[in-house]
Amino acid sequence: MTVIINDEGLSTPEKEITYERADTLNKATCALDISADQDLNALSDYLETLTLIRIEFASFADGRGFSLARILRLMGFSGHLRAYGHVISDQYAMARRSGFDDVEVSKALATRQPEAEWLFQSNWSAHDYQTRLRKSAWQIPTKPRKSKVTTKHDRV
Repeated sequence: MTVIINDEGLSTPEKEITYERADTLNKATCALDISADQDLNALSDYLETLTLIRIEFASFADGRGFSLARILRLMGFSGHLRAYGHVISDQYAMARRSGFDDVEVSKALATRQPEAEWLFQSNWSAHDYQTRLRKSAWQIPTKPRKSKVTTKHDRV
């Protein structure tokens, strides 16, 4: 059993989805399951007909799935994009920024990472360095500070 995580929290899949692998892909395929080493050029003719692509993360240390998601969005895929496998809550914001709509993890993994940890990352658009940089730019003083230089003549 798996758990789906999105910006609203954790849920169980509403219905069983049958995913096809890339080697059996045809124009009738709606849901596709790909690995992190998938050649995306082989999918380009099918992106308009696919409604869901699930990218497998074999390890939380393997970030290739984030790159694939971004490339798929740049190639024009506008359907549902799901990260699947070993994705941890700390990676949720990155998953959303790279183009994923949600994350699917095992029940065991979801139990080890409570919903609050995922929801903390759900404000993903505010957790990037550019936003933090913009906020800190407002804190930079516009006038140079007057520094008092002490010399030996100023000492009493």
